[in-house]
Amino acid sequence: MTRSPFRYFKTSPEIIRLAVMMYVRFPLSLRNVEDLLHERGINICHETIRYWWNRFGPMFAAEIRKRRVQSHAYSNWRWHLDEVFVKINGETHYLWRAVDHEGEVLESFVTKRRDRKAALAFLKKAMKRYGAPKVVVTDRLKSYRAAMNVIGNEAAQDVGRWKNNRAENSHLPFRRRERAMSKFRLERSLQKFTSVHSSVFNHFNL
Repeated sequence: MTRSPFRYFKTSPEIIRLAVMMYVRFPLSLRNVEDLLHERGINICHETIRYWWNRFGPMFAAEIRKRRVQSHAYSNWRWHLDEVFVKINGETHYLWRAVDHEGEVLESFVTKRRDRKAALAFLKKAMKRYGAPKVVVTDRLKSYRAAMNVIGNEAAQDVGRWKNNRAENSHLPFRRRERAMSKFRLERSLQKFTSVHSSVFNHFNL
């Protein structure tokens, strides 16, 4: 018999899930979520919400990802790849994102550089989960071409102006969320949040 991960918590799993999903999905601070729950008669401290998000956020994301991977076998038809810079304690990092033709965020990956090594690690991670794509739309960053030459699917790359708007638009919800969180302090915190945020974003993607 599988033990419930909520067995030591007095609060119901429905309220925990609601709090975590509100915090991840919308550009709200922890105190904003605390106020919204309080208005609904649920008295929860914002630090409790922080603890719930850290503990249960990855679990909820894994559940969503498992369901969507099983029902979205066609995600390897066309991928859109793009990267955006993120400041962590004043140091520039890069958030790579792979999006399929319907706007599903397939993979998010944080690195300190955007060279061939980083692009190769990003592509291998995405392909391990979803398989090799038939078409890969990218910008003119040379790291993509170099990484795809190593993999051997450089013929699948498609580069052109305006073709990669799908990936660029997928960064906008994260940017709004980043401002609400007053940025990030650790690389692993950024990687953890983007993975959870991507899965929750897909959950509401129609």
